[in-house]
Amino acid sequence: QVHIVESGGGLVQPGGSLRLSCAASGIIFSRYTMGWYRQAPGKQRELVTNISSSGSTNYQDSVKDNFAISRDNAKNTVYLQMNSLKPEDTAVYYCNARYSFLSYWGQGTQVTVSS
Repeated sequence: QVHIVESGGGLVQPGGSLRLSCAASGIIFSRYTMGWYRQAPGKQRELVTNISSSGSTNYQDSVKDNFAISRDNAKNTVYLQMNSLKPEDTAVYYCNARYSFLSYWGQGTQVTVSS
């Protein structure tokens, strides 16, 4: 059974930092492209960043200077380091594991950027 579990969300002031983690089990983690998506209230879910099995990364333009994705295949975990957070980064952040036609989602973790 596949489990995708995000952690690390919370309330942070503008300009602050958070590190999200996503732990996966039940999959051959190293084969999967891992992605972080977010969904703000009233908006569609959008891709923030992803990292392929080979370590190649893609970023949404609005976050590429301040966010960094990384993966630890030994721990079956992907991370999202978020710096210089802005109120518009407020959303539920979801982790996704994708391989061929297979796609698994976590339950999401709330990130709120507010003073």
